[in-house]
Amino acid sequence: MSDSKPPFILVDGSSYLFRAFHGMPPMSNSKGQETHAIYGVVNMLKSLLKTYNPTHIGVIFDAKGKTFRDDIYPEYKANRPPMPDELRSQIAPLHEIIKAMGLPLIVEPNVEADDVIGTLTKRATALGMHSLVSTGDKDMAQLVDDHVTLINTMTNTIMDVAGVLEKFGVGPELIIDYLALKGDKVDNIPGVPGVGDKTAVGLLNGIGGINEIYENLDKIASLEFRGAKTMAKKMVEHEANARLSYELATIVIDLPLDYSPDTLTVQPEDKAALSELFQEYEFKRWYSEASGQNFTPKSTTPVTSEPSTTQDTAETSATAAGDAPVILPKQPPIDRERYTVVYTEEALQHWLQKCQNAPLFAIDTETTSVNYMEAELVGISLCVGPNDACYIPVGHDYPDAPDQLDRDLVLQTFKALLENPKPQKIGHNIKYDKNVLANYDVHLQGVAFDTMLESYVLNSVGTKHNMDALAAHYLGHETIHYEDIAGKGAKQLTFNQIGLAEAAPYAAEDADITYRLHQVLWPQLVAANELANVASKIEIPLSGVLARMEQNGVHIDSQKLAQHSQALAQRILELETDVHEMAGEAFNLGSPKQLQTILFEKLNLPVIKKTPKGAPSTSEEVLQELALNYPLPKAIMEYRGLSKLKNTYTDKLPKMLHHRTMRVHTSYQQAVAATGRLSSTDPNLQNIPIRNAEGRKVRQAFVARPGYKIVAADYSQIELRIMAHLSNDPGLVYAFSHDIDVHKATAAEVFGVALEDVTTEQRRSSKAINFGLIYGMSAFGLAKQLNIPRADAAHYIETYFERYPGVKRYMETTREQAKATGYVKTVFGRRLYLPEITSSNGARRAGAERAAINAPMQGTAADIIKLSMIAVDEWVQTQNSDDILLLMQVHDELVFEIKEQKVDEYLSTIKSLMENAVSLSVPLIVEVDVGNNWDEAH
Repeated sequence: MSDSKPPFILVDGSSYLFRAFHGMPPMSNSKGQETHAIYGVVNMLKSLLKTYNPTHIGVIFDAKGKTFRDDIYPEYKANRPPMPDELRSQIAPLHEIIKAMGLPLIVEPNVEADDVIGTLTKRATALGMHSLVSTGDKDMAQLVDDHVTLINTMTNTIMDVAGVLEKFGVGPELIIDYLALKGDKVDNIPGVPGVGDKTAVGLLNGIGGINEIYENLDKIASLEFRGAKTMAKKMVEHEANARLSYELATIVIDLPLDYSPDTLTVQPEDKAALSELFQEYEFKRWYSEASGQNFTPKSTTPVTSEPSTTQDTAETSATAAGDAPVILPKQPPIDRERYTVVYTEEALQHWLQKCQNAPLFAIDTETTSVNYMEAELVGISLCVGPNDACYIPVGHDYPDAPDQLDRDLVLQTFKALLENPKPQKIGHNIKYDKNVLANYDVHLQGVAFDTMLESYVLNSVGTKHNMDALAAHYLGHETIHYEDIAGKGAKQLTFNQIGLAEAAPYAAEDADITYRLHQVLWPQLVAANELANVASKIEIPLSGVLARMEQNGVHIDSQKLAQHSQALAQRILELETDVHEMAGEAFNLGSPKQLQTILFEKLNLPVIKKTPKGAPSTSEEVLQELALNYPLPKAIMEYRGLSKLKNTYTDKLPKMLHHRTMRVHTSYQQAVAATGRLSSTDPNLQNIPIRNAEGRKVRQAFVARPGYKIVAADYSQIELRIMAHLSNDPGLVYAFSHDIDVHKATAAEVFGVALEDVTTEQRRSSKAINFGLIYGMSAFGLAKQLNIPRADAAHYIETYFERYPGVKRYMETTREQAKATGYVKTVFGRRLYLPEITSSNGARRAGAERAAINAPMQGTAADIIKLSMIAVDEWVQTQNSDDILLLMQVHDELVFEIKEQKVDEYLSTIKSLMENAVSLSVPLIVEVDVGNNWDEAH
């Protein structure tokens, strides 16, 4: 390491946070706030700064939530206990202090701190910088080379290339292999059973890395370590685990970070902020150093909130897309002591006036249930500015609860304001609040913003979109969690049972956080103009449409479902008997282990795929493939499908009828699917099978009221039409523009026959090609689907691209753009981020490349159906409410209930509104059908 130039220091903040928490004696300030982890990490940072006087540094922490490794192996780190509350409470203050010290703080979602550090070391090396990684994590040894050194400041030891070899017995280039063979009990990485330090070192030094070991299994027996003679067999048996462990242990070194080592510079300390923080947490010596004064305890009333990461000066934040920095408005620290509780009519009028005079205010409801149809209003919280928030309790009914304002009085007082389009309102998942208020005949208008949807539009895969996660991610603030005041499990209290001393700060904070999140999120959406439009023109207006649909509900025939349920039960019993006969013994069809024994040990069926632990898989995908050739897995598949149908729909739906409406009311989720598609829960109306008779019988139970009809309007081949628009391929555009059967047209091109000579089989094959290619299907996948030789499938695909060169060009361009920017876009500008697009893991990268092709089409289709819903709903609101109801949205389909006398009149309007909701280079076609039930109308 050069003495003349300080190293680029990378601090593994998460590693030191845990080590400080568990390794230092407990400390707390006079208010009971635990502080020893904060002290340990800050002390380490101060020591590093003093020793190396760096100009460039990054302090990296793990983000909350799961990472891509959890997706690869759900049991990853499953052995780790949940983070203690005493540690969690120290994270936000620690982050605040680090930022005030002028040190760049980095928290990247979906990856671990190790991966960020790995990527930055490689970028630093490319810039000619030497990196010093401060960590206690042995996994980091894989990063060590001539330009990267590790330091453990708790033991004050340096580890270079020679140090890695001395400590582990292998060089840095074999550390991943070493970890993969040994496994890791702490991270629950399986490794190879029976392989310890000496065996791993013996294998690696005797043969080489894992790939070399598996290429030279015959050499293992001659190696000089205990158990060498039987180790080859173990390696073969546990190959899947070894390779999985290698993937889990590999630190990513090519994350698409939108900052560079040379931009991570040490900034001047914010001495005022440090003085405040050190005084708050009672670090006396550090307070004196920062303030130049002797330490005195804070004389102000103690506050219960952790410091916010937002400072008293304006912040600069890069948008999620990596665009030009956005200047965010300054926000004061969160101070729950400033929240008020409204008990009197005078205070109620005061808050009514404040909201009337504010250009924008946040609103949140507290209720007895997450089910909007069952929820009773317990209180309302409002916020007109940072810390300027209140809670209006109306329904707390625990023993000795204080007197509260009458619910009807509060709602009547605020009704005109809430139903007035001005001032603008903001909420977090405000669709829920809109539904709750509608149950009390208050119809919320003027909803301008929704922070859940703002976060979702900004980056649908960036972080979770619940308020707690967003407050931590964007504000660095640990909110009061519901479990903190209500408890957990069966004894959890409903909100009306919670004392106002705990309930009021929780509720008012929700409104305050919502207001603040909008101040942070909206400027970033505006900076990427298209994203602001997606939020304001699509998602936020749609939430009102969905609220009305949810309120409408759908009528079902319970008797028909009961009859179907009985028939399913009979068929399920028959299948169980058949399966037992085929197996030659009775066993539990719901047990993967018992099924595994029957299929692969007793019947010796081929093993298609293995679990991460090396056992033969009995997943649905495996059973589907086996079912093509073997009767028992085919019967199992039918058994599973019918059992799911019975348990999820025929048994459950009648129990979900609401007592007041006698209809079923689903919840539409806007901020779940990465591509922008809606999902439906409780019940899921979008997952009822349509390709089999049993699923269609469930749809037959979705019926219209007497005197009404069910009308279904469905976009035809919408994703293929979007492909034609995006690729601008002349052949596809011509086919759709001239109303030619596109599958026939493709068949004519691929098979070299006249359009009129295309056979049914050729059309079926071309349909598989058309849809397969937009989902990234390979020649292998197409061959499997059509049951043809792989060479034939490859020829079909090659011919397809020759005939439709625009499609191939679009695919290649899209993949390149995705790699360059990290995202793809829909026609309307929605961004669909692909974190794995530059992954070093080939399988994950290939998956992201397939998604890059399909996501713009699926996302554009989602945007189109949303825009058509907004247009249709706007028209529906002008009609007699008793004549037409918009009931359901299922992917590309809208379902209505229309008075019989109005059906003919309304059909053409619905079709026209949907077909003209947007303008593409090819026409959109909507097919509309009518019936007494959903199945008849589809």
